[in-house]
Amino acid sequence: MNDLSDLFKALSDATRLRVMNLLLEAGELCVCDLESTLGCTQTKISRHMRYLKRAGLSADRKVGRWVFYSVASPKSELQRLALKNLRELVKAEPRAARDIAVLKRRIASGCCVGTNQQQ
Repeated sequence: MNDLSDLFKALSDATRLRVMNLLLEAGELCVCDLESTLGCTQTKISRHMRYLKRAGLSADRKVGRWVFYSVASPKSELQRLALKNLRELVKAEPRAARDIAVLKRRIASGCCVGTNQQQ
């Protein structure tokens, strides 16, 4: 039960749920994409990303000074089910849909994900 409890603790914060929603939608985003889409500081995003990474839900890669975040490959059936169900659950949340719309506008205007993802 501890694994399940840890997973739900990681997902118990609204900002972390919003981040996971965006990562599930986009695949990979840099910290500045998350900052501008969610209206959070780099420090706040980085703190939440560390929490998600410790829980095994997110992964990162560095390219120069840029850090790109993505959803981690599930390491257990529990994580796979949680991610699958999370994707479905957030679709019903109006704020999640607004966040995705903001991200899509940012991508269309040339934010980091549109220009740096190929690196």
